[in-house]
Amino acid sequence: MEAKYYATCFWPGLAELWWRGRLSALPAAFAFTLVVNLILVARYLYPGWIHGGLVSLAFWGGLITLFFYIIRTTRELPALINPRETTEEPDHFPDARIAYLGGRWEDAEGLLTDVLAIEPRDPPALLLLTGVYRHTGRLEAAEVLLQEISRLEVADGWLLEIETESKRLARAVEAENESERSDTKNHVSEPTDAA
Repeated sequence: MEAKYYATCFWPGLAELWWRGRLSALPAAFAFTLVVNLILVARYLYPGWIHGGLVSLAFWGGLITLFFYIIRTTRELPALINPRETTEEPDHFPDARIAYLGGRWEDAEGLLTDVLAIEPRDPPALLLLTGVYRHTGRLEAAEVLLQEISRLEVADGWLLEIETESKRLARAVEAENESERSDTKNHVSEPTDAA
């Protein structure tokens, strides 16, 4: 992993917010920001506001806490960036792709569910699941999932595939609507037998 990724480890909560989008890390980042600002204000803007010993204690306590946080986040960073590569579980994505290409939709969906349990924001797995939904006639679920994929920042490299799947889905929706219209038209135009 490149060294630039580790820059997010120097602010508590930032790595989890940046790489995973976990809002549960926001309070830690916010609290650290408040403590740093409080120390700077108490030390340099209003030095008599809080006793100097308390400011020094807060500074050293914050520095020690930051040091331990940096160590912990540095260890966890590979799992935050690429959870499928660091997990003990086997990667079922190749098997899911084979099942999808073989037209075994239920098998592919089950395997993709396993993949997404490890990494819920994996664009290839989400796109493949959208295709499974499209092939099994769950077009509304496919549309919702495709909208969710397009909102993910990790899916920026998959824009062409998202657009292609969107076109396929639009064709499937149009074909379903056309089928419903022709069924309705045939049903209405059938003559009724008079007794």
